[in-house]
Amino acid sequence: MKAVWDYNTEELQKTESGRIFLLERQINFGPDQGTKIELSQVKKYWNKLKLIPKRKKLLEMYL
Repeated sequence: MKAVWDYNTEELQKTESGRIFLLERQINFGPDQGTKIELSQVKKYWNKLKLIPKRKKLLEMYL
């Protein structure tokens, strides 16, 4: 995942705050090549995500 090179992603996946952090990074900076962002996770954590304002507005239109 881009921009998360200094974090242990396996440890972050264990906590809810870590999963939210990784999801924010995927949305704001793009996922790794060949991976997809899970829509169910985006909907689940939508109110807790801290996204780039224009990107959040665009995603609201799609969701």
